[in-house]
Amino acid sequence: MCGICGVVGHRPATPIVFEGLRRLEYRGYDSAGIATVDKGQVARCRAAGKLDNLGKALQETPLSGSTGIGHTRWATHGAPTTTNAHPHRAGQVAIVHNGIIENFSELKKVLVAKGRHFETETDSEAVAHLLDEHIQQGMSPKDAAFATIQKLQGAYAIAMIFEGHDNLLIGARHGAPLAIGYGEGEMFLGSDSLALAPLSDQITYLEDGDWCVLTQDKVEIFNAKGDSVERPVQTTSLTTGQIGKDGYRHFMEKELHEHPVAIGQTLQRVIDPETRRIALPKMPFDAATLPRATITACGSAFYAGVVGRYWLEEFARLPVDIDVASELRYRNPPQPNQGLALLISQSGETADTLGVLRELKAAGQRIVSVLNVEHSTMGRESDLVLGMVAGPEISVASTKAFTAQLSVLAALTIDFARSRGTLSEERERQLTDSLLDLPSHALDVLGLFDEIRSMARVIAQARDVLYLGRGICMPIAQEGALKLKEISYIHAEAYAAGELKHGPISLIDHTVPVVAIAPSNILFDKTLSNLQEAKARGGRILVFTDAKGAERLKDVAEHIVVLPDIDAFAAPILYTIPVQILAYEVALLKGTDVDQPRNLAKSVTVE
Repeated sequence: MCGICGVVGHRPATPIVFEGLRRLEYRGYDSAGIATVDKGQVARCRAAGKLDNLGKALQETPLSGSTGIGHTRWATHGAPTTTNAHPHRAGQVAIVHNGIIENFSELKKVLVAKGRHFETETDSEAVAHLLDEHIQQGMSPKDAAFATIQKLQGAYAIAMIFEGHDNLLIGARHGAPLAIGYGEGEMFLGSDSLALAPLSDQITYLEDGDWCVLTQDKVEIFNAKGDSVERPVQTTSLTTGQIGKDGYRHFMEKELHEHPVAIGQTLQRVIDPETRRIALPKMPFDAATLPRATITACGSAFYAGVVGRYWLEEFARLPVDIDVASELRYRNPPQPNQGLALLISQSGETADTLGVLRELKAAGQRIVSVLNVEHSTMGRESDLVLGMVAGPEISVASTKAFTAQLSVLAALTIDFARSRGTLSEERERQLTDSLLDLPSHALDVLGLFDEIRSMARVIAQARDVLYLGRGICMPIAQEGALKLKEISYIHAEAYAAGELKHGPISLIDHTVPVVAIAPSNILFDKTLSNLQEAKARGGRILVFTDAKGAERLKDVAEHIVVLPDIDAFAAPILYTIPVQILAYEVALLKGTDVDQPRNLAKSVTVE
């Protein structure tokens, strides 16, 4: 995920910002840049590649001034080039931006109609042009910033500087983190506290919808309505050797709140916002003639693969075999000539998955890997990498990487279905639109913590929990059960709801909560019948559904969490978020070590 660092003060800004970006390298990036204001003039320097390239460019073109902003970019839409690198400039303003602007295409059309010329392939440039458009209308920078963010849809963190205003830095956040650091005669902005660690131990974490106006000696914070608000200043002991929690209690909590940005930035890499069509890299094979695909992974990534199997078989009509990597590498199944092997891993170093990669490659399969770390061993040994943009995931229990994996697999499904002629243009558009709606819906789900916490109180008292789902919701039930086991140490099992009567129903009594993933548009009548059977045996029914489903479940379920309405295609991605939050809230009640549960490691690099 991209990184932001900014300063308004009395010292040269460029060295401060550059070192802040250096501390954000752990996030991953492929270009970087800095812009400053000096004697009323904005200047910038950008470079593709690593920060060393930017350092060399700055030696050739030094930037003066004591106010500046910097950015490390992980390319989503638009190639990792110097032209697409941040900061973006338009007229009298320069901005850096993390996240996604979902209504970028609409904004761009309006701005182009007004005579604006766009130089990049990014969504971020629209923010700069919109901001400058307001400046040109005579607004002050403060008013222009507020007017701009009111028109933005999506998840973002933004820092802005203005010509003619050497002592001004404005920031805004919605769904992407941004923090303020307090210094003596200087103020700082950072996309996380690590960027600010050596600059200040006094940190304010902006809340969703907040925006701020910084000068050398003053901080003003406003909420989404434009009202002045107070946010607490916290003392942090963070060092540059750490990655910060940014005010959250645990890395897992922070990473749960990063779902909207992880999904959005991943989708932006695989969807062209101009055409709103899937735009994947060229495949090393013809998807139309593939005889079969093999999917393999471990842990949560395997459940993502199960969702992928449902999608590929239903929409692309591609037969799929799937197995956990630790079994597949020793099973030696027959493989079709020149078949596809689809491997999924957050780290790209998972030992069993890497072992299968080598076995399948030796068997003549074309290797496509879905990875969060593209330059990992698996990335280097794959024929093609489909990268997700989840950013570092520190907590052992995978959260945002899982939804990013699903986002890539959904895009791959649409791409394959188009190549294989199994999807109408209208349905393709509907499926793609449902994906583009996900970041906003994910933000809505993050507002349900209190409701999910009430559900968690029931589960925290239990020794055993059953998770139920049908069809494509079944692997999400499995993901929910795995998360609960991992971090709360409560025994949980997931079953296809239709299998309840074939044995597991004997486990149900008043001590066993039953958690159901039940959107109203996925085999709902069947799931409802199964839940009624469980309730009749004394089971405590807890359900994630939508408004329509909630109405029909009100006499069956003890607790219902209502999620936004969404196309059945995208539902697995959205419904993942609350089941992960549920596990987190239960773990808090149980008092377990959320980020480092016993006996587990983040990246399993041994068999």
